[in-house]
Order: sequence, then structure tokens, then C-alpha cells
Amino acid sequence: MDTAFTKLGLSDALAFGVQEMGYVEPTPIQAQAIPVVLSGRDLIGSAQTGTGKTAAFALPIIQKLGTHGKLRCLILEPTRELALQVEEAFQKFSKFTDLRVTIVYGGVGYGKQLEDLRGGIDILAAT
Repeated sequence: MDTAFTKLGLSDALAFGVQEMGYVEPTPIQAQAIPVVLSGRDLIGSAQTGTGKTAAFALPIIQKLGTHGKLRCLILEPTRELALQVEEAFQKFSKFTDLRVTIVYGGVGYGKQLEDLRGGIDILAAT
């Protein structure tokens, strides 16, 4: 698959996930951030709401993780709503991979959350 996202270094599996979500071209923050994160360098990015910041860090993280079944990425968010948004994005982006993504937050029963954690996950979004 040859797309603007694979040209940034993303795998075909991620390109399929991105394409299914309706993305055609990376936004400026994505085009700048994805190669930096893929190279293993640290990054601080800032962009307006709705510019694709979550994809800018989620896509290269998913690619670098591959498949293992152990928690290897923890994303902390200040609110339940943001954690849900990030978890949903990671779920969609990683649809064509074997990575397991879940979320943990307060104010709800912990049964399913505990079950997910015990089942083995790769990426955890939490408050």
C-alpha cells in the first residue's frame, strides 16, 4: 500500500486503519510528529483542537509496540472524556493489528476493567 501515511513510515496495517477512518492526507502536526516518534526521539507538540494530535502520537506508538500482550504504553488523561476519546482512537487505529487496548477510570464498577487488565493488554488509557 502506498499512501501519504506509509510514506511517513507507517505500516500497511496502520494505513488501512487510517484509511478506514476517512483520513487521506496527514495534517501538519501528524506529518511533523510521526517520523520523529518513529525514530525514537522525544517530542513536544502543540496544535489546535481538531488537528489530529491524537493520531500524531497514537499511530507511531502502535507501530513501535508490535504485538506482545503486556502493558507497554500508558496514556494518562486528566478527564474521563479525554481518556475515552484517546482509547477510542487507539482502538480504531490499531484495528488491523493484534494489539489490545483498554481504558481504566473511576466512578464505575471495576469488573470489566479488571478482567481486561488480567487478560493482557498492550495500551492502557486512564485517568
